[in-house]
Amino acid sequence: MIVRILYFASLKDRVGASEETLEVPESCDVAALWALAQERHPRLRDVTTRPLAACDMTYAAWDRSVAGVEEVAFLPPVSGG
Repeated sequence: MIVRILYFASLKDRVGASEETLEVPESCDVAALWALAQERHPRLRDVTTRPLAACDMTYAAWDRSVAGVEEVAFLPPVSGG
């Protein structure tokens, strides 16, 4: 199955691209997809706080399956005051 991954803000800077397309197994969930992204982009391994994830523009839990999902976005946590 093909999934488009979007990276935002500092994650985009670490990857060097705003998106990529990967082939993943049907059994893949968001956590496994993030682990795969970290394998492909070692600079993501330094991210200490888990980013937010969205599947097809809806926030998703880390155990959500990506079967049938076209797009997964990873967004770093935002802080401010």
